[in-house]
Amino acid sequence: MSTIGFIGSGHIGGTIARLAVNAGHNVVLSNRRGPDSLADLVAELGPNARAATPAEAAAAGDIVVVTVPFYAYQTVPVEELRGKVVIDTNNYYPQRDGQIPELDDESTTVSELLQAHLPESSVVKGFNNITDKHIAALARPSGDPERSALLIAGDDAAAKQAVTAFLDSIGWDAYDAGPLAEGWRYQRDTPAYGLPYFAEKPTAGGSFDVPGSQATAADLEVALKAAKRYRDL
Repeated sequence: MSTIGFIGSGHIGGTIARLAVNAGHNVVLSNRRGPDSLADLVAELGPNARAATPAEAAAAGDIVVVTVPFYAYQTVPVEELRGKVVIDTNNYYPQRDGQIPELDDESTTVSELLQAHLPESSVVKGFNNITDKHIAALARPSGDPERSALLIAGDDAAAKQAVTAFLDSIGWDAYDAGPLAEGWRYQRDTPAYGLPYFAEKPTAGGSFDVPGSQATAADLEVALKAAKRYRDL
């Protein structure tokens, strides 16, 4: 099994780490507050988990999950991630991250910016369009007829294969949406953003604590094709 590093260990990172440990992987967790702040999560996960600094988690991981607020993406370690497969869970929320002109004019995408920050890593976009509760609740063993798929995008075929294998080990199929430039098709405010995994559509301004529902590759394909650029809305 692999070692999965986490740069960010909040709701999404912690949930993926739980699935990874249950699948037999080792995990190395980190966040901006320091290893001591992760003591409870490490204790919950058991002997296959440890806390470290972001640089140490990056160096330890065979695959490294970057799950930090997007405004902090330039703090992600570069040297320690050279040659590594990086899963990018990030989304751009201007009200949190500030205005980023190249995202506002859609000349690039969130994951392409992380890839530019990590030029010698292989970034794969994933886990950005699903809630942490649905990541956990919808995981199913390989071959289960109720298994769901997660969208991935990336420019390196081998990296996408590695991520696909990891997803399979933690209970998910992968649906390849193409290169990183196509990642906009499942960014916020698109039909593929969250909605395929909701048993019912959440109401405007309401809670996202909605039961999960299977999302097949066919469901995701329909959602991707329905995506429109912000400028076209």
